[in-house]
Amino acid sequence: MSQNSEPALSLLHNLWADVQGPDFIWQLAALAVCLGFALLFARWWQRRQAENTGRFGEASARLAFPLSGLLLVALALPLLTPFIKLNLLKLALPLLTSLALVRAVVFVLRHSFPKAVWLTAWERIIATLVWGWLALYITGLAPYVIDALEGVRFSAGTQSINLWMILHGIVTVFLTLVVALWIAGVIERHLMRVAHLDTSLRIAGVRLAKAALTLLAIMVSLSLVGIDMTALSVFTGALGVGLGFGLQKIASNYVAGFIILLDRSIHIGNIIQVGADTGEVRQITTRYTVLKHPSGAEFIVPNETLIGSTVQNQTYSDRQLRLATSICVAYDSDLDQVIPLMLEAASAHPRVLAKPPPKVSLSQFADNGINLELGFWIADPEAGKGNVVSDINFAVWRAFKAHGVEIPLPRRDVRILRDSASLTSAAD
Repeated sequence: MSQNSEPALSLLHNLWADVQGPDFIWQLAALAVCLGFALLFARWWQRRQAENTGRFGEASARLAFPLSGLLLVALALPLLTPFIKLNLLKLALPLLTSLALVRAVVFVLRHSFPKAVWLTAWERIIATLVWGWLALYITGLAPYVIDALEGVRFSAGTQSINLWMILHGIVTVFLTLVVALWIAGVIERHLMRVAHLDTSLRIAGVRLAKAALTLLAIMVSLSLVGIDMTALSVFTGALGVGLGFGLQKIASNYVAGFIILLDRSIHIGNIIQVGADTGEVRQITTRYTVLKHPSGAEFIVPNETLIGSTVQNQTYSDRQLRLATSICVAYDSDLDQVIPLMLEAASAHPRVLAKPPPKVSLSQFADNGINLELGFWIADPEAGKGNVVSDINFAVWRAFKAHGVEIPLPRRDVRILRDSASLTSAAD
């Protein structure tokens, strides 16, 4: 048996001896008091942080119980050691530490991947793995498991790899990625608070930071495990060939996403039209851009399409947008009365701007009447355009109805011509 397992086995033997003695009840009582006060403090802290929606408040609420319990147990050990044996409290220290570690790791993962539903199940898996390994360490079985895993060996090029190295590497990569994502989250919070920096540049900076930190974390973790980076040359070469042939579309969309963010041609909140698709830019990812139509439909446009085609950006340099509606009135209508009614109906709408003011123009002398165009400006096209036009049309219709202005219906004059033979037969 290895020397590393002797302290753990000694702790178990001492704990088993304590169970048979009267001091074990006092150990249970001391542990219950520590955990009880930790639970009370955690509930009080959670109520206090209920209004704090920041990440610190949520993190402290999740870690309040294990950390406070760990602190109380650590303080109880030197105070009660002269009076009773405290092997149970010594066993509780690594358990509370592992609980705090699991909650901290899952917290970082949830904020790094806010839309990942799988984290609910992963929290239980991580907790099971940590507590399982802790049980192996306490029982002294961990060295035997490590020796068995190291016995399963295979080669990858010139590098000799065993199963323990792979599992160790997976855990190391996972932990370093968690740390990297946490640092990226800190960078994201600071960048998003920089008001004078453009939104697209902030998003690009966040994504570059995440990509660089993720790559650095993988390289560092593989080096810590002992894997030679030159052993991955075959894999990186195959990956390069795959990017050149099968993944060129994904690579081009990825590069196009960074170009869109860096050149600031399209911003979050812009109203753009790509072909027949029109909507507000809601999200710019590394592969696609999400447009939300006023009807509620969402269009997912590849970034390569935005780079290689003409994009109509209605709010590129100015968010003011001109809308118009066409109305036909009868020829005998008094235009000096009709035009002020139309202007008043447009000006009364809360979304219509006063500068530039609404304007009515005579567009056409049509067959049925006079076509008038009412043009007006709005500053919030993301709130919808058809609803404004509809509201103003209703207002114009009510004003015309109140003042007796006629909106003509289509009329056609039909003349029936008959020759003399048909007239004679009709007379007979």
